[in-house]
This record gives sequence, C-alpha cells and structure tokens, in this order.
Amino acid sequence: MTVLPLRRVHPAWWVAAATFLALVGAAGFRAVPGVLMDPLQAEFGWSTATISLAAAVNMALYGMTAPFAAALMERFGIRPVITAALVVVAAGSGLTVFMTASWQLVLCWGVLVGLGTGSMALALVATITGRWFVARRGLVSGVLTAAGAAGGLVFLPLVAHVAQDQGWRAASLWVSFAALAVVPVVLWLIRERPADLGLAPYGGTDADNLAPVRTGAARVAVQALADGVRSKAFWFLAVGMMICGATTMGLIQPHFVPAAHDHGMPATTAAGLLALVGIFDVVGTIASGWLTDRVDPRKLLLAYYVLRGWSLLALPVLFGSTVEPPMLAFIVFYGLDWVATIPPTMALCREAFGARAPVMFGWAFASHQVGAALMAVVAGIVRDEVGSYDLAWYVGGAVCVLAGVVSLFVPKRRVAVPVVVAAG
Repeated sequence: MTVLPLRRVHPAWWVAAATFLALVGAAGFRAVPGVLMDPLQAEFGWSTATISLAAAVNMALYGMTAPFAAALMERFGIRPVITAALVVVAAGSGLTVFMTASWQLVLCWGVLVGLGTGSMALALVATITGRWFVARRGLVSGVLTAAGAAGGLVFLPLVAHVAQDQGWRAASLWVSFAALAVVPVVLWLIRERPADLGLAPYGGTDADNLAPVRTGAARVAVQALADGVRSKAFWFLAVGMMICGATTMGLIQPHFVPAAHDHGMPATTAAGLLALVGIFDVVGTIASGWLTDRVDPRKLLLAYYVLRGWSLLALPVLFGSTVEPPMLAFIVFYGLDWVATIPPTMALCREAFGARAPVMFGWAFASHQVGAALMAVVAGIVRDEVGSYDLAWYVGGAVCVLAGVVSLFVPKRRVAVPVVVAAG
C-alpha cells in the first residue's frame, strides 16, 4: 500500500463529497413537516398534535435506526445501505400523495422516511470519517454534519413555495425526486475502504486502516449498547445529545414556522428564516469541526449549549408579523449553533470508544432523536392546550443549560505512563 502526500487529491475527498450530497438529498423531507402543517390541517382537519406525532415517529426512527445502520455498513458495505435508504426515503415521500387518513401519514411520513433517513444519519458521518480520514477528521465531520442538518432547512423555501403554488402533494413529489437523483452519485463515487484502493486513510498510514466487522449487524449494535450503558462517558454524551435533539429537530424545526404564523408572519417568510438557519449552520458546524481539532470538546459543548439556552429563553419576545433585527440575530446565532455540538461529540466518542465509535455514536445519536421526538409531541400538546408555544421555548432554554454542565463531566481517557527502571 501507499500513503498519498496530503498535498495531492486523496480519494477520501471524493467519498466525502458524495456523502455530502447523499445527506443533503435525504435531509429534505425531514424538514417538511413544519412547512406542510397548515396545508394538511386545512385539507384533513388534523390537529397540531396529530401531525406532530408523525414527525415524532420520524425523528425517533431516524435516531434508533442509526446504530443498526452503522453495523449494517460494516457488514454489507456503505453503498448498498445508502442506496437502499435513498429509495426508501423517496418511496415514503412519494406515497404521501395518496394518503387519506392520519395513520397513513404516520406510516409514510413517520415510519418509511424515518427508517430511510436514519440509515444515513450522523452514524454515516462517523463511519466515513473513521474509515477514510486521520488528518482533518474534525473538519470533515463538521462539513458532513452540516450537510445532514442544513440540507433540510435549505429546502424549506422551495418546498414552501411549491406547496403554496402547486399544493403539498407536488412538494412531496419534488422531495422524492431529489432523493432519487443522488443514487447515481453514490454508486459512482463512494468506495468502502481506502484499503480497497491500495491506500491508507487521508493523513494516516496502513496501520490506520480499520478491519471490517463480519459478525451480525444486530449483534454488533446490541452489544455496543450493552457496553455503553456501563460507561459514564456514554451516559453523559447521550444526555447531552438528547437535549440537543429536543431543542433543534424537535422544537425549532417542526414548530418555528407555525409559531411564527401564530404571530401573523407568513409561512413562506418563516420558512425563509429557517433556511437562513440552514445556511449559517454550514458555517457554524464547519467552524466547530475546525475548533474540535484544537480545543477541548468538553469546553466547546459547554459554550454551545449554554448560549443556545439563553437564545431560546429570549425567543418568545422576538416573534412578530414582520422580521425585525433581533429576530435576525436569533436566526444567525441559532444557525451557527444548530449542530455545532456534533463534531465535539464525535471526538469524545472516538476518545472513549476507539474503533467502535461509529456504532457507539449511533446510539448516542439515537438519544438525540428520542429527545427530538419527545419535544415535538410535547410542544404540539402545549400549543393545543395553552394556545401558545412560549412554555416550550422556556423549557428548551432551561434544559440546554443543563446539557452544557453535563458535558463538562465526560470522563477523560487515562493515558498509561510507562515506568522507566534505572539500570543498577
């Protein structure tokens, strides 16, 4: 095998580029519930809580699928898993045009799309960076994480305008086509491992090539969870990730647009604000990846969570019928912070669990989505019962501060110090 100099284009970068597109393509439909909530209520008369249930099932399966998908990638390969996942996402999105009852919404929007997008969740990012990169891992983690998170938000204005001009069914079909369009790119550019090309990972040596795991995927995932629950590091990371999911995908993503609409803001304008969140998320997550290579990840998580909490506490007074500078400031900050937590969390998983980090991160990310699912339902119930989202924003702000404090207590790996015995 040969080690390519860092100055030359390593195939790892092409793999990362194809993964970026796959994550963006799959992200589209996950962000759609907040935009289509009003059209679905108008046509079917479903309550906010009913539609939020479908979004919650989507989020929960998106997270719970991740560790098994990481194990399946070890067993069967990255390309087959991503291709199948994109097809399932396209099917779930496309089949919604035929639904007539709320259970069909849960099946298509929740189950199918949740399983498909979960198979390309951030466990895929951990797998790609773990196999293909030694140098620039934090930076690449940031870029790919931004793709998965920002992709859906950037789709929002397009989806909102299509839904407004052509109906929500046309919007669902466009998202389905976008997912299918990525399949040829995945088949063309993604390769399984550097060793398949006779190379070492980018910035590494032959010793950094990870051997494939050929045991059962389910057994690998379940055993990783059994080991994780006995680890303090896993519990601290899982709690932080649960709160991260609750205050992004569970609270802001599905409920920001209807909350803004409650204050007289047009849905298309609110969707445009969420798209700005997606744009600034790219900047913030890449910057977070760069910082993760240089700063203690625990300190980064403390800063990210506490600042996010303060911004949520201020949000209720920022809503209005028009977009004012304070709301723009919130959007910019929340975008920068959206999933800036992921690169440092991945780094702590690698520090604590080594080669098993992708599957272990998959379980930590599962807790992220459980938190998102719970908050999506709770916020919908709060809106139906109280008539306002204010209480949900306040609770989200408080638990973010808790997540920041918890992150400081992630144990540091103890490095063995060799004992030198003096001669004589």
